[in-house]
Amino acid sequence: MKRLGIGVTILAVVMMVSSVTVSASDKTTTHQPTLHLASAGQASDTAAANSAAHGNESGEADHAGSGQGHPNLGPALPLWSCIPFACMLLSIALWPLLMPDFWHHNFGKISGFWAATLAIPFLIAFKGDALYEILHIILADYVPFIILLWSLYTVSGGILLRGTLRGTPVVNVVMLIIGTILASWMGTTGAAMLLIRPFLRANNYRKNRTFMVVFFIFLVANVGGSLTPLGDPPLFLGFLHGVSFFWTFKILPHMATVAVILLVIYFLLDTYYYRKEGVTAPEEDGVKQPLKLEGLHNFIFLAGIVGSVLMSGMVEWGELNTFGVHRAVQDWVRDGLLIMMGALSLVTTSVSLREDNDFTWFPIIEVAYLFIGIFITMIPCLLILKAGPDGALAFLVNGVTQPAHYFWVTGGLSAFLDNAPTYLTFFNTALGGFYAGMPEASSVPLLMTENAVYLKAISAGAVFFGACSYIGNAPNFMVRSISEEAGTPMPSFFGYILKYSLIYLIPTFVVITAVFFW
Repeated sequence: MKRLGIGVTILAVVMMVSSVTVSASDKTTTHQPTLHLASAGQASDTAAANSAAHGNESGEADHAGSGQGHPNLGPALPLWSCIPFACMLLSIALWPLLMPDFWHHNFGKISGFWAATLAIPFLIAFKGDALYEILHIILADYVPFIILLWSLYTVSGGILLRGTLRGTPVVNVVMLIIGTILASWMGTTGAAMLLIRPFLRANNYRKNRTFMVVFFIFLVANVGGSLTPLGDPPLFLGFLHGVSFFWTFKILPHMATVAVILLVIYFLLDTYYYRKEGVTAPEEDGVKQPLKLEGLHNFIFLAGIVGSVLMSGMVEWGELNTFGVHRAVQDWVRDGLLIMMGALSLVTTSVSLREDNDFTWFPIIEVAYLFIGIFITMIPCLLILKAGPDGALAFLVNGVTQPAHYFWVTGGLSAFLDNAPTYLTFFNTALGGFYAGMPEASSVPLLMTENAVYLKAISAGAVFFGACSYIGNAPNFMVRSISEEAGTPMPSFFGYILKYSLIYLIPTFVVITAVFFW
């Protein structure tokens, strides 16, 4: 199985590279910021940010394809063009409940069907412009997204925590706190992939584990990434648009409030179920084994992944044109480095260690199949959103005036669409509203000081609301897949929203609104 997973990955990369013609771009052009899902991960969002930051000094989000000879399709698209995306989400929500065996064996085909349902009429209606949008989201968004997830999944799968660690309420809270802190420095995806397996093993003797993983998604995979640009993609995008690296620490009170509320709720729930189950943490063979980390050299590769992502946003090495899709050279270099980090982890980590870590390729394969359908079907949604006041969602964009509006609208869209273009849309809305006509280099520092509450609302909304659905942020679906494979039952797509997000997250966000944005 290991060889199959490696072979599939390498074959996909080789086919992608060998099938495209790459030529250096001879001139600097203005590019659209890359569009991708809220779960699209730091790598693809860095590509977006590079294009937006280096090619759009005015600070306004370019329309799709502007500067590259492609018209802006956003204003021409009606809301019903988002129906395939809605059907894709409904498939993820309902098929596993209604026909779980059929879904397990055919989810890739279902994803491909909905992708074709959008792509074929889209190509017929808009021809070359539609082809460009499809190629753009695949080459500039989906490929970096999968490469980043694959590298983090592979490297973290080579780090094994041995010893006696049993999930009591106190131990679990400590693990969640550690993960929440790490998320801002190694990214939500990195922290989640690193800690989910030890968290699951520590609680494998518990009967009620579903709520534990859900709160893990809330805190480690989302809320914890709000303090630095390395934590979550929209914050990195803001950093490349002039928001200072440590400015996001101003969201610390908001993040701490959310984290404390959720941790208190979690502790009460965990304590209740722990006592109700009537179980005690068992000893292994009657002897408590000391905790010990194996595969420590993989932390070097994790650091290499984080450094590669940061590098791609800090340097400017020109551009490459692949089938008309412009990508920065540093983004291609980053993707190559990420593949190298994953490959080195595979070569230098023993197969037995990965087997002891319950490592398989199924979770990343499932994500790869499902998200190609999600990425393609969401193209109209993102183009409409990016059209701003000229698109079918103009009523929503024009109605955002107060900090609370920015928080809830940015967040609500980020829960199901891409938090990077959502962040950028309302970031530019705020800049245009307060500093119309002023260059971005001058207006962003003013937004960070004179009207900081608006930028805080946009940043917090884009990050926090990613926890509201499985597709809200890159690690959410991965954590769910890993947990189910490990034997922990997880709620359905709508079950997650109805039983957990609406019950625990939304009231928490109401508190945040009342305290900070009212």
